[in-house]
Amino acid sequence: MRLQEYWGVGPKTSERLEAALGTERSIEAIESGDVGALVAAGLARGRATRILRRANGGEGMSVLATRDARSVYKDLLGIASDYALTESAADRIRVLTPLRSRGDAEARLDAVVDARASWEALDGTTREAVRAAFETYADDGLDRDEAAVRTALAIRDAGVSGGAFADVTAIDRDALETAADALADLDGGEVARGVDDELDSLRDARDATEALSADSLDAMEEIRSEARAGAEFGEVVVDYVASETGAGFQRVRDAAPDDAADAADFVNATLRELLAALREAADERERSVARRLRGRIADARAAIDAAAEAVEDLAFHLSLARFAVAFDLSRPEFVDDGFAVRNARNVGLEAAGEDVQPVTYAIGDHDVADGSAADSERSPPAGDRVAVLTGANSGGKTTLLETLCQCALLAQMGLPVPAERAAISLSDDIVFHRRHASFNAGVLESTLRSIVPPLTGGENTLMLVDEFEAITEPGSAADLLHGLVRLTVDRGALGVFVTHLADDLKPLPEKARKDGIFAEGLDDDLELEVDYQPRFDTVGRSTPEFIVSRLLAGADGRAERAGFETLARAVGEEAVQRTLDDWSPEAAREAED
Repeated sequence: MRLQEYWGVGPKTSERLEAALGTERSIEAIESGDVGALVAAGLARGRATRILRRANGGEGMSVLATRDARSVYKDLLGIASDYALTESAADRIRVLTPLRSRGDAEARLDAVVDARASWEALDGTTREAVRAAFETYADDGLDRDEAAVRTALAIRDAGVSGGAFADVTAIDRDALETAADALADLDGGEVARGVDDELDSLRDARDATEALSADSLDAMEEIRSEARAGAEFGEVVVDYVASETGAGFQRVRDAAPDDAADAADFVNATLRELLAALREAADERERSVARRLRGRIADARAAIDAAAEAVEDLAFHLSLARFAVAFDLSRPEFVDDGFAVRNARNVGLEAAGEDVQPVTYAIGDHDVADGSAADSERSPPAGDRVAVLTGANSGGKTTLLETLCQCALLAQMGLPVPAERAAISLSDDIVFHRRHASFNAGVLESTLRSIVPPLTGGENTLMLVDEFEAITEPGSAADLLHGLVRLTVDRGALGVFVTHLADDLKPLPEKARKDGIFAEGLDDDLELEVDYQPRFDTVGRSTPEFIVSRLLAGADGRAERAGFETLARAVGEEAVQRTLDDWSPEAAREAED
């Protein structure tokens, strides 16, 4: 297969990969999802990630039908990768793609849930020992095989067993220790110091001879000084060089020339021949020792390969487990046709440290109630294919859509979701469209081109569309939105459409309903108090009186106050006054009493 057959690999990228890795190794790196290898070859990490996503999950990437869906997908992987134990695990997380097969999604969930159980079962000391073991894996001074073997040994030393650790702890320890020693002795292909005394001696003599040759003028002065004392010049040279280099008298004598033009020529020729002989001897000895070490490594190859695979997989699954623990994610149930979440939370908001009100929401066939009276009151109706979500400005409607998109994408990637319970059907296309306040024909056309083809051309489409009316005039927007709702129902898709035009969508098709989010007033800081949990089969209303009340309460000066009082009369003076009465400090004190 040619490199340029892979998505994103053009002539220049192909040339760069072939120069750095060779064709075969480049293909192996792409097929195995090895981001690090492509980055080491000179590709930017983002580009390497995009190439590997397409190479290893191109079919799954087609699930992300819109730019906004792809944006949520990238944000989720960015957050998850922050919990990676190794950079290699972070790279594997970044190249995860949606899965089209329920079996594949279940298999990945099994591994992540198992890893979470194993991680949570560890005490703090053991967790730290396991985390520290993976720091060995990330040590740039070790090659990949040695790092994997030493990490496997460190994990075993942590005292873990079973569960996610089973594949690592099943590797024969004696074989791992043999492999670790042999790999350390043959450090990156070069025999390490301390492995063979004869080789070390040859190397020391070689290095000393190189240093002496570089400083031959000073050496010549000392030799001449000794020769003037009556000693024979040739013997002085042999004694001096042998003592300075540790090469041995016989080796130095063998290197001395039979004739030389003068004393300087004799010394230089001796050093030159000696250095050549030492280099050859050291190289031959190293080849001999390396052959022996490679034999030991070959004997331990099964353990090395097992460690490399097991450690890599363990780091990946434990990293996802740490992500799941951090956000209290739960395993979704896969269903044939429906989408339901109970007490779902927005991962992005939680990652930013914001308080999040869990919400329960569903479309299609589902059963998210637990049977309690409190839960049944907030359980959405079953069977509706589409929900039209209405309600207060700044009421969390867009956040709810994004939360649903997060749950859908995480489940589709075979990962736990941020909900107490979730029943989700896999989608062929996830259409998420945020509100884009660009009011022109070009934006309308591009939006329709992005959201309609997935609905008409595929099956099992999930539509999550926010304030479609923001991109065209209200009358046309209502007609188009009504058409989208009807098309979603007719195509058997599932959809949630956020709008302020609920009253203009009558009559809704069968199996479509209207839900509402309600603002409840202002808090002591004049912030809007919103119940983010939608009320089902109820149209939510925008609440401009709350906004005007806040502006009126904080008005600066008589003229500004008069302006907001005019607006208060326009939206309902009594409602504004009631809000201000409820917000007043006296009312707050009475409520506390």
